[in-house]
Amino acid sequence: MPAIELRGIHNYACRGVNLQVLPGELLVLLGPNGAGKTTLLNVIAGLIEYEGAVLFDGVSVDGLPPQRRGVGYLFQNLVLFPHLDVASNVAYGLRARGWPREKAEARVEELLALMRIEHLVSRYPRHLSGGEMQRVALARALAPSPGILLLDEPLNSLDLQTSRYLRVELKQLQRRLGITTLYVTHELAEAEEMADRVAVIQEGRIEQVGKPEEVFFWPANEKVVAFIGTPNILQCDSTRSLGHGLVEATCGGLPVVVPHEGNAIRRIALFPRDVYVSPMKPPGPKVNRFKGAISGIRVSLESVRLTVKVGGNQIVAELPHHIFEGTGLEVGQEVFLIFKLKRIRVCEDAGQ
Repeated sequence: MPAIELRGIHNYACRGVNLQVLPGELLVLLGPNGAGKTTLLNVIAGLIEYEGAVLFDGVSVDGLPPQRRGVGYLFQNLVLFPHLDVASNVAYGLRARGWPREKAEARVEELLALMRIEHLVSRYPRHLSGGEMQRVALARALAPSPGILLLDEPLNSLDLQTSRYLRVELKQLQRRLGITTLYVTHELAEAEEMADRVAVIQEGRIEQVGKPEEVFFWPANEKVVAFIGTPNILQCDSTRSLGHGLVEATCGGLPVVVPHEGNAIRRIALFPRDVYVSPMKPPGPKVNRFKGAISGIRVSLESVRLTVKVGGNQIVAELPHHIFEGTGLEVGQEVFLIFKLKRIRVCEDAGQ
C-alpha cells in the first residue's frame, strides 16, 4: 500500500500543510470543526484545487484526476443512491469504471461477505439502519481495491453504542486489508482508539504528529493543549500485575488500577472530567476510590474545577456548574474521588 506525502499544501483552508502517512498506517486527523480536516482529504483525493504537492510512494499525483488516484473515499454524508439496492450501490463505482459484469458481481459478493451484510443484498437504503448504511458505504468505497482509504467522520451520525462497535470493526478491517488510511474525527477518544498515529490540525496547520500517547502526555504547544485539555498526570513509582489485563500502579502513594498489558508503566493520566467527586463516601467496590481534601476551587464560564490533595498528589476534578452548586463544597472539606477505570491513559516505559 502506498505512502502519502503532502508538501506545502495551501488553499482557502490549508496553511502550508506538510504531512507523511506511512504505508498501511491508520493516521487519524484530529481537530475541531473548521480546522481543515475534510479539505485535506479532498486535496488528497484530487477533488479541489490546491498549491503544493501530493505524492503517493514518492510519485506526484497532482496531475491525475480523482478517478485515477486509486483512492477510496467514505464521505461524511454517505450519499447512498436511494433508488438502488445494496448490491447496486456497492457495484456503482465498478460499473462506472467499466468492470465486466461477472467480475463486478464477484467483487460485490466478496465485499458483502467481508462486511457481513450478505443478507442485505436486495434491500434499499430506506430500509437500512445507520450502522448498515455505514457498512454499505464502506463496501462501496473499497470496491475498486484502492490503495488509500479516506474516512471523513465515518461514525459521526451513529448512536454511541453502534459507533463504539463499528470502531472495533473498522480497526480490524483496516488491519486485515493493510490499506493506508486517513481517518478524520474531532473526538479525542475516537482518535485514541483508532490511530496508529494522530495528526492534530488547527486552523489549517498541522500542530503535532505522533502516537496517541505522545500527543496526550507531551502536547507540542498551547494550541494542542487547548484542544485536548489538560489531564492529571501522575508519576508511577511501581507496578504489579493483577492478572486479567489489569495492573496496579502506585503513584504518589495511590494504588491505581489500570487496564494494561505490556511494559512497565511510567505515568498515568486522567482528564478532570473523568474524576468523580462526592462529599459522601459512595457505595460499591473500593477500586480507584480515594479520600482527600479540597485545596482549591476555580470557577470558569464552562465549569468548576476542584483541586484535591490525595496522598502526594494534587488531583483536579471538573464539575458542571449545576452539579457543583448542589454540593456545597468548599476549600478544606473532605471529599471522596473515583477514577473512572476505562478513562485512565497509560504511558509505558519502553526500556523495561
